[in-house]
Amino acid sequence: MVRKLTTKRHFIALLYGQLSGSTSLREIVTGMASHETRLYHVGAAPVKRSTMSDANSQRPWQVFSELFAQMLPQAHRGLRRATADAVRLIDSTSIRLSSLSESWATFSADVFGAKAHIVYDPNADRPVYFAVTPANVNDITAAKAMPIELGATYVYDLGYYDYGWWAKLDEAGCRFV
Repeated sequence: MVRKLTTKRHFIALLYGQLSGSTSLREIVTGMASHETRLYHVGAAPVKRSTMSDANSQRPWQVFSELFAQMLPQAHRGLRRATADAVRLIDSTSIRLSSLSESWATFSADVFGAKAHIVYDPNADRPVYFAVTPANVNDITAAKAMPIELGATYVYDLGYYDYGWWAKLDEAGCRFV
């Protein structure tokens, strides 16, 4: 029952799965069960695979998106360094979705999808910015809305081919490859 799995316990299970490198719900559940005596320190308890599956499909994803948006600036403050050494990798990936997403991921009558646009910091091994758009949004359109870090080096592919955007990067003292 999803209502018995609180959002906090659900988040802890998802976070455990991410940090442990789990590739399935079964691995998350088994791993958490092996640490049952330690989970109370973070206010959690082992979860059942079926409950976790139900929570993943029924709980609104926006809860975790908003949490990520709140936590990202805090992580960034702790990892500051000279921007002259900052490298940012920019790319996007298409995500094919099921028909359950038809209410928000519509751009075609029979295909549902989204695109995640990410600015990644390879030194910190984490994203510093992301945006989710319909799958038919061009990469450069999303890039123009991304924040520009003064003096950073940006690495990207030909999907970001736009002289106007390159000029803005140049004006901000950025390098780009």
